[in-house]
Amino acid sequence: MHDRQQRTATLDPAGQSDWRELREQGHRMLDDMFDYLEGLGGKPQGPVWQPIPASVRQQFREALPRQAGSLAQTHQTFMQSILPYAAGNAHPGFMGWVQGGGTPVGMLAEMLAAGLNANVGGRDQIPLDVERQITHWMRELFGFPSEASGIFVTGASTANLIGVLVARRRMLGAEVRSHGVQNALPRLTAYTSTAAHGCVKQAMDVAGLGEDMLRRIPINPDGTIHLPSLNAHIAADRAAGLQPFAVIGNAGTVDMGAIDDLTALADIAQREQLFFHIDGAFGAMAMLAPDLAPRLAGIERADSIAFDFHKWTQVQYDAGFILVRDGALHLDTFAAQEKTYLERAERGMAAGSPWPCDYGPELSRGFRALKTWFTFKVYGAEKLGRMISHTCALARYLQQRVEAEPALELLAPASLNIVCFRLRPPAQASGMPAQATADTDTDEINRRLLVAIQESGIAAPSSTRINGHLTIRAAIFNHRSTQDNIDAMLDAALRFGSALSVAPSAAQSAAQSASPSESK
Repeated sequence: MHDRQQRTATLDPAGQSDWRELREQGHRMLDDMFDYLEGLGGKPQGPVWQPIPASVRQQFREALPRQAGSLAQTHQTFMQSILPYAAGNAHPGFMGWVQGGGTPVGMLAEMLAAGLNANVGGRDQIPLDVERQITHWMRELFGFPSEASGIFVTGASTANLIGVLVARRRMLGAEVRSHGVQNALPRLTAYTSTAAHGCVKQAMDVAGLGEDMLRRIPINPDGTIHLPSLNAHIAADRAAGLQPFAVIGNAGTVDMGAIDDLTALADIAQREQLFFHIDGAFGAMAMLAPDLAPRLAGIERADSIAFDFHKWTQVQYDAGFILVRDGALHLDTFAAQEKTYLERAERGMAAGSPWPCDYGPELSRGFRALKTWFTFKVYGAEKLGRMISHTCALARYLQQRVEAEPALELLAPASLNIVCFRLRPPAQASGMPAQATADTDTDEINRRLLVAIQESGIAAPSSTRINGHLTIRAAIFNHRSTQDNIDAMLDAALRFGSALSVAPSAAQSAAQSASPSESK
């Protein structure tokens, strides 16, 4: 009776034949994903992205399944109704957002991690040592001291929050953890550029310091922070009785890929006794590329660096990271003296303290380090660096093509691997005086052009605003992207743009009628 109850209660296959059936189905699922990834090389089959039919969405409005179903049928639903309608960031034509394309090695490592199902919040287990290995590698990469600490998080948004919390702890002392910030005087102010990611402002909110206490400093034409304005804001806040406590530099802004003068920011932080945090969500990984690393001079002087392995280094989502120079301060920001089930010991499974949960807000944590460890072990830092340099070379090629096209306008220089451009108003493209184009809604034309390119399936750029102008933004992060993908995207922009200059609805018609060969 007990054995029969156990067989009906477990979620594992019931017997040898069931395990055999699971293995066969599992291999089919693995082969399907290998086929998908292999098909992304060369001239990929299928669009980058496509609109989701109402009939497909309706499949995901069903009631809670009460009875067991078929793994094979569920997998078939995945292949038919999920895989074709993802954002498409694995596709070489994806140029929309700062997202890596993943790798077959990372996929396999994620499978191993899922099978192990380790909770890497704590306990004396080797997955913690794998994460500590990554921390050691990052210390080496960024020139940080041996006492520096590091921890995996979901992404740079959480990593930037941790950086602000560590900075807050340094300024306000241990009491901030028990008393909070509501009675802290004087009020704390932090500084970053107007090009900083919105998560920095959110971090000030979540840390209880207030969004208004983040000073957004103007930028130079190249997208970098304007240092005289930064100095003036710090001086003004001190004169007003406020307490500057942190400056957040950018190593690759999200809109333009601009890198602040990190050495100058380090000097200001040292002089003003500010915590120096760097948001290097993608750009910090340029340290892997010898031709780009010199542009990050000064990053080795940061107090903390936030970055993502799931962006330029192509690790599967999610794999964010924070590196903190003062490991003891980092520990003091989060560690709890738990005396119950989290109590530590010298021996047994409760050994190995401090644990990752002592360096961040998460107790339950997946084994993010394994896919990152596999990526560096299998591909090596040098090959990853060459891949990063290649995406920057593609951006320079795209910039050259844009500059050579009278119908297009470059709105920002390609600092790293992001190119911002737009379709000129028809009159400007034909050489008519600027005032003749006053009634032309250039932003709307480019918004329609962007949608036309996306819906064609040929490529998937995104948009942003540069100096108040809507711009098409090509973020080239995918290791599979080639010059052919750049040409296909730009040729589509010119073709659809020409149709738009004649009639706004013509570009949509042109996109929908694009031949299958054009959407590969």
